[in-house]
Amino acid sequence: MTTALLTHADCLDHVTPEGHPERVARLDHVLHALQPLDLSRVTAPEASDDDLLRVHPHAHIDRIRNGLPDSGYTQLDPDTWLSPGSLRAALRGAGAVVKAVDLVLAGEAQNAFCAIRPPGHHCERETPMGFCLFGNAALAVKHALDHHGLARVAVVDFDVHHGNGTQDLLWDEPRALTITSQQMPLWPGSGNPSERGAHDNVLNVPLAPRSTGAEMRAAYEAQVFPRLRAFRPELIVISAGFDAHQDDPLAELNWSTEDFRWLTQEICAIAAETAEGRVVSTLEGGYDLSALAASARAHVEALKEAVT
Repeated sequence: MTTALLTHADCLDHVTPEGHPERVARLDHVLHALQPLDLSRVTAPEASDDDLLRVHPHAHIDRIRNGLPDSGYTQLDPDTWLSPGSLRAALRGAGAVVKAVDLVLAGEAQNAFCAIRPPGHHCERETPMGFCLFGNAALAVKHALDHHGLARVAVVDFDVHHGNGTQDLLWDEPRALTITSQQMPLWPGSGNPSERGAHDNVLNVPLAPRSTGAEMRAAYEAQVFPRLRAFRPELIVISAGFDAHQDDPLAELNWSTEDFRWLTQEICAIAAETAEGRVVSTLEGGYDLSALAASARAHVEALKEAVT
């Protein structure tokens, strides 16, 4: 068994305006950091419309497709932009998570990391936002449930910003448990513990600004890990944002690179107990290039260590 790395050069063709934090260099730095690792490298396919329709209506897909500029940029909201290559990049990202689920559930890989951009966890059913065009993590969950017939799939989202899109897309899905930790207060302003899902299937874990990795570990040990074990997922999907790092410019949590390694190890240990070790991780945020690269490498090294 192995750890699969799924990516595609098209993900570098989603270009944002000068000074935008979600920039091409993010993926360049991640891929450079992962280059020395012994991984099963897989070319991410494009997601089909049928894949995307598991989480988005036709109108949303058409909005992205029809909004592409011939040159320059189209602005969808204050933070979210389209360039001529954005749709291809987003389709490769969505296709990566679908293919990763297929590989892991077929036993061709123990776990997988999707090194893709744009990210996905802020995109709601019909609303691209927060740099995100399609709901990649939610799509991975729905593909595992509806195509592969799993009974229980969990998402763990440790990005510093609340995964409002994943929560929205899986709110009414009783077969999915959505767990997110996030700095609060912070954009997008959602993620209160009172937001519990239509079937008590959402767990939000707010973390105070300037809190440390030690406080994160205590919160996960007290709230997240017991809930995850009780749910007994057959697959765990990780929204792997690395912007809780102490060096990140967009937030105020003070995690270290080793905190991301520890958290990944603990999630993989639970996956070994309940899900035959099956984990699919997809890249979300992280905007200090050095911190992002180091943290992503620690995350993938922990995935590799979990391979049996």
